Amino acid sequence: MMTNPSLISRTRWRGSLLQFDTPQQARILTDQVIEVDAQGIVRAVRAPLPGEQVEHDHRGMLIAPGFVDSHVHFPQLDVIGSPAEGLLPWLENHTFPEEARFADRDHAGEVAQVFLGELLRHGVTTAAVYCTAHPESVDAFMQASDERGLAMIAGKVLQDRHSPQTLRDDTERSLLDSAALIRRWHGRGRLRYAITPRFAPTSTERQLAGAGELARAFPEVTVQSHVAENLDEIAWVGRLFPNDRSYLSVYERFGLIRPHSLWGHCIHLDPDDRALLRDRQAVAAVCPTSNLFLGSGLFNFAAANHPWTLASDIGGGSSLSPFRTMMAAFEVARLGGQYLSPSTLWWHASTGSADALGLGDQLGRIQPGFDADWIVIDPRAKPLLARRWNQAESDDARLFALIVLGDDRNIAATVVKGRVVQPVQP
Repeated sequence: MMTNPSLISRTRWRGSLLQFDTPQQARILTDQVIEVDAQGIVRAVRAPLPGEQVEHDHRGMLIAPGFVDSHVHFPQLDVIGSPAEGLLPWLENHTFPEEARFADRDHAGEVAQVFLGELLRHGVTTAAVYCTAHPESVDAFMQASDERGLAMIAGKVLQDRHSPQTLRDDTERSLLDSAALIRRWHGRGRLRYAITPRFAPTSTERQLAGAGELARAFPEVTVQSHVAENLDEIAWVGRLFPNDRSYLSVYERFGLIRPHSLWGHCIHLDPDDRALLRDRQAVAAVCPTSNLFLGSGLFNFAAANHPWTLASDIGGGSSLSPFRTMMAAFEVARLGGQYLSPSTLWWHASTGSADALGLGDQLGRIQPGFDADWIVIDPRAKPLLARRWNQAESDDARLFALIVLGDDRNIAATVVKGRVVQPVQP
């Protein structure tokens, strides 16, 4: 009897499976088998066969789509937990001096490896990442990501004014460098590029106009920046751009608000701003631990009638853990009189975030045809969580127990394209 060669090349994973019926309703399917082909694509999800032995047996654990961090700064890894009185002093005293070191390709490469290792340890398989103003930092990050086979979005920060000389761009050179980086990295392996003005105050009108020109020339790339994070910052934008209606409308004037563009923070928006995000299908990347840490404000979840995702914003954020990010979002929403269900929080940290970033046709779901990027969560890794998990009366209660009590110790494995990448396999 001949064996089907396509079956020989498949690996099988067994465990409970997290799936979403809607963005507000997740289900945990007990004891499922996932078949993955040699290219790292899911080919089947089914019930186990009687007596079936699989290559990766995780019964008693939860297999869930990998987390997606929609706003994070890899060069700020080493300034996590640096005290400051607010956003602008934090940038001046901690962030800018640290980012100046990333002109050194070797330093950027070393930090990129540590940063990616930390993301994977926390169950984050995809992220939208800020590099620095130095092209070397992008090359280092993209190379390290490509070597690991990761689906990452990243870009060179554009900043040609109001910055230390060690970070300040030559305007035209910055645009030429960005175009060269797009051609070098966008579409290589699983990588995508992001046109990345740091924020409006650190770019001249010519640089922002050039970013818009790049966005039109390369319509398939992402756009990302910061907006409406801090009241002092907003006042500064008002002085620098007195003829624009709002901070967000500065970016609109230069053609940067478009589908799947990512706007970090979005705390202090008015109804017209929210309508613009909604109409353009642009995304608010909400960073609750950073907003709390820097005292920037509380995102208004009740008013968010536009796409939004959850993000860590390291190093302003206080943790790379999506569990901590989800918990902070829950608390911020409660302070605003809004209840975010566990399913809703998990959606915006994983599957929904992949959709918002324009990756939802290949990532964020464990079903046939999708990339096999997921995490294996062991609720037994912490005794109190194991106790709460066993007593939970519903799937939402189990997910909430993980949000409240979970951390990186509960990530038993992180899988990318069907390969275990954390803990590192030989």
